[in-house]
Amino acid sequence: MEEKQPKKVLSEQERLELAAQLDKDLDAFISSLEKKRYTEGWPEDRWEEEMAKHPFFMQKSPEPGEELSPLMEGLQQLKYDPQENTEQELADTYKEDGKFYMQHRKFRMAVLSYTEALRYKVGDAAYKAILYNNRSAANYMLKNYRTSLQDAQKALELNPDYDKARWRAAQCASALDRFELCVKLCDTILQRDPTNTAAVEMRKACLAKKATQQRDSRKEARQEREKQERWDRLVTELKKRMVKFEERKALDDERFLRPRLAPLEDFMVSCDENGVLSWPVVFCYPEFQTTDFQQQLLETTTMQDVLEQLFEEPLECDKAGLYRAKKVNVYYENRILGLAYLVDKSKTIREIVAERTFVAFQGTLTFYILVKGSKQEESFITQTRIPLKIEY
Repeated sequence: MEEKQPKKVLSEQERLELAAQLDKDLDAFISSLEKKRYTEGWPEDRWEEEMAKHPFFMQKSPEPGEELSPLMEGLQQLKYDPQENTEQELADTYKEDGKFYMQHRKFRMAVLSYTEALRYKVGDAAYKAILYNNRSAANYMLKNYRTSLQDAQKALELNPDYDKARWRAAQCASALDRFELCVKLCDTILQRDPTNTAAVEMRKACLAKKATQQRDSRKEARQEREKQERWDRLVTELKKRMVKFEERKALDDERFLRPRLAPLEDFMVSCDENGVLSWPVVFCYPEFQTTDFQQQLLETTTMQDVLEQLFEEPLECDKAGLYRAKKVNVYYENRILGLAYLVDKSKTIREIVAERTFVAFQGTLTFYILVKGSKQEESFITQTRIPLKIEY
């Protein structure tokens, strides 16, 4: 029998030297292998992006229109393939999708999912009622109150005992100011649950809003009636005075009587309860190319009185102090005839407007003030005016 040789015991130094030699041999072996580029996995510079697209690692659902990875497309086809799923399974799948989107506040996607689920004619009335109610909830969050109300009412048709759908319908009716419907729904809710404080508060708020709306409607109707009465009275007085306007349909629509100049645009000719007119008036100073405005000049005022008021304080541009009531003449233009006419300052505004040659423009009276006997007056009188071609 062969005798066993005793096993040699290595010292600590020898062990370290042997380990170093083995590491060196392994490195030499790896270096001698053929080097090949790794092409099977994700690129180093885009591995995080690619991982995010992987169905097992993605943290959010793909957005509509976003390109899907082949694996994701395959899983979706398997999930929604009518060849692999029954109609009930597909309806359930879309129903769960809708729930998922609702939880993540993707309300538009939830609406689409519940709509897809409703396309399948499966499930009993209670099942369909849930789908309609869920879609109603999604539309409500999108503030599509009319559509939400329709879905909630459809859910109630399918399941008259569906309290969630009834409450959603009441919320929509309130948002749409359909007060009678809202009160009716709240009454039904309270018949079934008299302790429902939310329904009590909504019913109370709805009745208050209804009362306010009715009050506002009556006020609006009264204001509209009064506005029409003022307009009719104004038209009557203008016709009585035979006032002429450049605009052919000036008395058919108040828009033609509204002044266009900024200082006067809020002061249309008006008629008080005694039948007295107040006119917006422009006073032009051709010498200085500037203007004065009277927003509500009573027709009972004489032109002399108007001038006295205008020149109570000297015009800033009148350095010579020539513009005084007794030193000026006043004219108006008839643009249809292309002529200027001197105003009798002793006449009232009503008498001047009643003259056969006076024509108002854009609901405004326009007068020109010049110093008597001045070159500016002579130039104003003799200037060439091209008549407007207007047919009455």
